[in-house]
Amino acid sequence: MKIREIALELEIPKSTVHDIVHDTLGYRKVSARWVPKMLMEDHKLQGVEISQRLLQRCQQDNGDEDTTHIGHDNATPHSANLTQQWLQRYGWEIQPHPAHSPDLAPSDFHLFGPLKRHLGGMAFETEDDLISELRNWFDNLDVDFFRVGINSLLSRWQKCIDLNGDYVEK
Repeated sequence: MKIREIALELEIPKSTVHDIVHDTLGYRKVSARWVPKMLMEDHKLQGVEISQRLLQRCQQDNGDEDTTHIGHDNATPHSANLTQQWLQRYGWEIQPHPAHSPDLAPSDFHLFGPLKRHLGGMAFETEDDLISELRNWFDNLDVDFFRVGINSLLSRWQKCIDLNGDYVEK
């Protein structure tokens, strides 16, 4: 839910809602999501360790690999046995992802913002209409759009290390 929506629902100023969410509850916006302001130390350590491991793997990669790498946020559908079996059957290697880290997920920091802007103001009669629009949007994206998002992971992993596991905001 957006600050604006909460303010409208409660009939109070947006600035008041923002102060409550940011100052009182201690949340801040990272990759278009409100997240707890402070990560737990074990989450920070996990972020640094995973970022170091992935950076090292990329630096050692000579581009001759046939392996497909996939990153996901460990949500239940992604970690379900059926999903894991499918990925294993096709030889896809799952990249580790630190908990509570939308700042290190290209879908969060690179994809969802432009998609949200594209869909803003549209209304769909049916689910099929929405799916059709999504397919059209993805089909018309240039491959460089995806390349930029994936390649920015390297600098984000390094920033995560430099920040001792704290959130990478940009």
